[in-house]
Amino acid sequence: MNSAEVKAVITGGVSGLGFAVAQRLVADGGRVALFDVDVDKADAAASELGGSAARFFKVDVTSEPAVTEALAAAADWLGGLNVAVNCAGILGAGRVLGRDGPMPLERFSATVMVNLVGSFNVAKAAAERMQHNDPGEDGERGVIINTASIAAFEGQIGQAAYSASKGGVVGMTLPLAREFARFGVRVMTIAPGVFHTPMVDIMPEAVQQALGESIPFPKRLGRGEEFADLAAHIVANRYYNGSVIRLDGAVRLEPK
Repeated sequence: MNSAEVKAVITGGVSGLGFAVAQRLVADGGRVALFDVDVDKADAAASELGGSAARFFKVDVTSEPAVTEALAAAADWLGGLNVAVNCAGILGAGRVLGRDGPMPLERFSATVMVNLVGSFNVAKAAAERMQHNDPGEDGERGVIINTASIAAFEGQIGQAAYSASKGGVVGMTLPLAREFARFGVRVMTIAPGVFHTPMVDIMPEAVQQALGESIPFPKRLGRGEEFADLAAHIVANRYYNGSVIRLDGAVRLEPK
């Protein structure tokens, strides 16, 4: 897909990896709708990207009617929809059997709802719209990119909820790609390692430095623009479909 043709919805789009993807797609000539619940950062994010290239939509990705309504509004503003990038997520950290007793089911469910169900909710609604697009080269009509995590493969102690939610994202990638193939809609997932995101930035500097040192090479945390570069390449390269790509500097998480 030509970068200038991109009309994208990005969840978690006003900060972190989502905003980095938005910056890259806009820099390449595309237009983006930023789906997020963080209204405090919305104006600054949209302003930085440019009012003609980006617009904020307050959306709870766990709500089916809210996503359906927002996607319709976004597609109307964008003049179509051919890219959806799911970056909305929460950490949901905590031991299953902690000092204060077992993890409340509500915490586990909330993590799965945002990270997994939210991704499915947006992917489903986006694909429903993309199937009606005019076909491009190779019959392509759209691209959906989900965000998992290396915790889907090597979850640490305290990451049961987070790992389960991201493992679900990994697991649905191929079935969705196979189902949407008849419409010309591709589905890919990126599994990032330890990146500079709002989740990591709240950690003490010493902890962040130690995390960086644990990466085999390069010995630092991942940068948002590196995630965005990969997302942009997936959009452009039509032979990427149905796969999960680790972006992690060769790190493999220890038990804790």
